[in-house]
Parts: sequence; structure tokens; C-alpha cells
Amino acid sequence: MTQLFLRSLVPALFAGALCLSNPVLAQSLEEMAGQMIVVGFAGDTAGAKPVKALRAEIAAGKIGGVMFLKTNVSSLAAVKAMNEAFLAAAPDLPPFITLDQEGGAVERLTEKVGFKEIPNAATVAANNSPEGAGLIYGEMAQSVAELGFTVNFGPVVDLDLNSGNQIIAKYGRAFGKSAKTVIPYAEAFIEAHRKAGLLTALKHFPGHGSSTADSHEGFVDISKTWQEAELLPYKALIGAGLADFVMVGHLIHTDYSELPSSLAPEWITGVLRDELGYRGVVISDDLEMGAIREHFSLKETVTRAVRAGMDVLLFSNAADPRPSLGDEIRAILVAEAEADPAFRARIEESYARIVALKRRIGG
Repeated sequence: MTQLFLRSLVPALFAGALCLSNPVLAQSLEEMAGQMIVVGFAGDTAGAKPVKALRAEIAAGKIGGVMFLKTNVSSLAAVKAMNEAFLAAAPDLPPFITLDQEGGAVERLTEKVGFKEIPNAATVAANNSPEGAGLIYGEMAQSVAELGFTVNFGPVVDLDLNSGNQIIAKYGRAFGKSAKTVIPYAEAFIEAHRKAGLLTALKHFPGHGSSTADSHEGFVDISKTWQEAELLPYKALIGAGLADFVMVGHLIHTDYSELPSSLAPEWITGVLRDELGYRGVVISDDLEMGAIREHFSLKETVTRAVRAGMDVLLFSNAADPRPSLGDEIRAILVAEAEADPAFRARIEESYARIVALKRRIGG
């Protein structure tokens, strides 16, 4: 979707209707909580019943965004029609319409439906300068934006520190072994997406590249493998103002916390915010991965994540698919906030960050 089309759909954002001096404009706790929820969904056409229901949830402020999986992609025309419906549902506060489109094995839009695929990060970096990579990512980002997406979950800023890594090295998802290599290619990815009006997400904080397991399957303990150098890309990109989102993974380092990083205040509030100075939106990796789902109830997951400092809760809605998931998450947030003023303050804080970021969609 072009920047011009986005501007026509969300005029309030560009006319200054959302006052910077008062970013918290929701009329209710439910609306603030809703903006913290991004969920996956069933259906692959704008006319599908679950898609229509999701559009209604967006319009009512019950959720803040949606996550596309390959199962939602039947054709590029159908994707564009769904996204136009989602955007039109909330013209004053557009949804985060998200996907993973890194290139290589990790992508939702493929040649099968007519989308031009690109190589994985390792191949791009090996064969191109950062400037050349910017051209590749620019073409991809423009194509993604033209379909109406507002967020691409990338770049991967993990360091390729373990050749046996099951989730990063195996698929060539890292640009290189050192921060010196990763940073300029990540910058190229981000700048290309910004030119297309898209938001991006640095992932997977605090660093998945040295790990020896896959958090889709269970706990990943990085206590013996993680290196402080894995924070360097975050430090540099945050310092340069290039972090729209930071995505936190489900990684355990027992020197910091017994909890996965996505639920650990020591990582989100302590390291990411206090040490690295990040003031933007923090989003979780999929909270239905085995590392979380097998060890924590939905209520524990939601309340622990928010108390740790998480702003946006991402649920693929694939482990136990149901249209009620957004309602369930929002009910937990609201009930906890009504019982605990400190928890309500966290929701208000997250909402303010989300509104500020959504102002930049299409810009």
C-alpha cells in the first residue's frame, strides 16, 4: 500500500488530530488494553466470517493489530483486500498489520502467490554491500507496503555465534558473526522499510544467535552461551533512533532471571530500558511458543509479561485457534488493572507508547 493511500485512510494521524501533549486518548481501560493485543486469525479472504469478525474487533478498539501466517495468504489480491478492510476499520488509530517477511525460509508472502522472494540475510550480506542490500530490501518493502501491511518483523540482529544453532544459523537468518557486520545491514533493512512507510522490529532480544535450542519447542537456556556482544546491535540501533519495536524472545539466562526474557523485568526493564535507554514499544515474540505455553497459563503469561514491561502481546493463535482469544487476553488485562493500580499504570504507559508509534504508520 502506498504512503498516499495510507494517508487517505488515516487522515487524523497526519492532520494532527492525535495531540502529542495528550497521547492517551482512549475512553476506557478496555480500549487501552485492546491496543496491547496483536493476534493471528483464521480466514484468507475479506469476506470470510472470522476476518469480518476481526475487522469489527479492530473497529471497536478490542485489539490493536493482527498477525499474518502463511495460512492467511491465498492470493496477493485477497491479502490486499483484507488489509484495506482492517485499515478502514480504525482510521484514527490504524492497526499493526504484521508479518514475518525476512527473506529466505522465513516469509509469509511467496512466489507461489506471485510475490518476488529474496535470499536470506546471510546470503544478502555475503553478496552485497549494505547499499546493495538496501536496494533489495527497498523493493521488497515497497511490495509489502503496497499490500497494506504496516509492520514487518525484522531485521534479525542476532549474531551468528553458533553454527549449530537450530533457529538462526540453520536458516541463514543472521547477517554475520559480529555486530560490526550486522549493524550496517540491519540499518539498510530498517531504512528501506521506513521509506516505504513500514515499521520494523529488532529481534530477538537479548540474543538468539548463540543458543543451542529452539524456543518454538521449549525453554532455551542461554546461560552458558550468551555473550554481552549480542547487545551491541541493539545499543547502536537504539542510539541511532532506528528501533520502532524491539521484539523480546523467550530466552533464559539464570544470571539475570529464572524466567524467560519475555516475562522477565530484569531483561525488559533492567537491561533494555534502563541500561540501553530504549523508550519505544516492546513486543513479545509469539507467546504461544512452547517455551511459554507449556509452562505458564494464559493469565500468568499476560500478567507477567506486562509487569515485566511488555507493551504489545503477540499471539499467533495457532496452538489452540479460537476467535475468542483477543477477548480472553483483554479480560485478563482489565481485571488485573481494576485490582491493581500499578498494573493499570503499566497499561496506560504502554498505550501511550503504542499511540505515539502508530502516528508514524505510513510516514
